[in-house]
Amino acid sequence: MRNARLDLIGLLACTCLVWGSVGPARAQTRPAEISSIKVERAGDAIVLSAGVQFELSAAVEDALLKGVAMIFVAEADILRERWYWTNKKVVHAERHMRLAYQPLTRRWRLNVASGQITNAGLGLALNQNFDTLPDALAAVQRLSRWKIAEVSDIDPEQHHLVEFRFGLDVFQLPRPLQIGTLGQTDWDISVFSRRALTLETAP
Repeated sequence: MRNARLDLIGLLACTCLVWGSVGPARAQTRPAEISSIKVERAGDAIVLSAGVQFELSAAVEDALLKGVAMIFVAEADILRERWYWTNKKVVHAERHMRLAYQPLTRRWRLNVASGQITNAGLGLALNQNFDTLPDALAAVQRLSRWKIAEVSDIDPEQHHLVEFRFGLDVFQLPRPLQIGTLGQTDWDISVFSRRALTLETAP
């Protein structure tokens, strides 16, 4: 009974965080968009570079300032086209980016990993600190020469597509907060691109 009561209190607190963090009305944020994307060959690797433009809503920014970390996920798939069946996925790559505010230092910390980031911090590939939120977001929004596959993964005799997805993963938020974000467009940050794979050699 006590645990159920604590879960209810946590749910109510996180729901209040979502609904109460909006504060004074401000201009609606613009939808996220891909400003640039390029897939090229770099030696034996296939690398992807992309720029994503988005604004944080008041609800997301206020949650960050109150200590809730946000996880952004970039995904890339390479598909082999098949006229007789659905396209076959031959490569899948992920990049998880955990953005958090550190009140004691008043700095922003960005953790980057190739898989889901746990509280233990296992598998972290990169840690960065920033003085301002715009600087931290600029790092999140820019993917530079991200290795998504080996050239040997691709059959040169076949046609391939590359799909790119980027977004805020609300399913990695604390569970009570996940419930509070249902149906809230303020938390919807996502973009998608699909194009034919044409490999150019990187300079």
